[in-house]
Amino acid sequence: MQLQLGLLMDGFILTGFTQSADWGLVCYDLLGAIPNNIYKGQIEMGWLRDTFSEPGDDSIELERIRYAQTYIFEIIGGYLMPDLSRNLVYLRWLLKFIDFRATSKLNWGSAVLSTLYQEMC
Repeated sequence: MQLQLGLLMDGFILTGFTQSADWGLVCYDLLGAIPNNIYKGQIEMGWLRDTFSEPGDDSIELERIRYAQTYIFEIIGGYLMPDLSRNLVYLRWLLKFIDFRATSKLNWGSAVLSTLYQEMC
């Protein structure tokens, strides 16, 4: 995973559980928008694509940060660790993007591999 995707295999373990959160508030705080539908802690991938278009050259830093967060969020939830519907993404991954520096030190590779193995069973 580290060679192909640059995902750490020896970083801090990606663990923890998420209690029921006010997901609308989490989305607003981190993304600046609240999705219309939140299904058991998941949102539709299409909402992310429709709401966050690629920022232009004249965009402010906050817009670029939010776009980067949603882009990475889409990759993780849509391709690396998707749910069975392949249309929804778990908001619990969004909580990992509060601090980009801390996020980059997490052991994403093992989490992706364990998700892959779970999908195969």
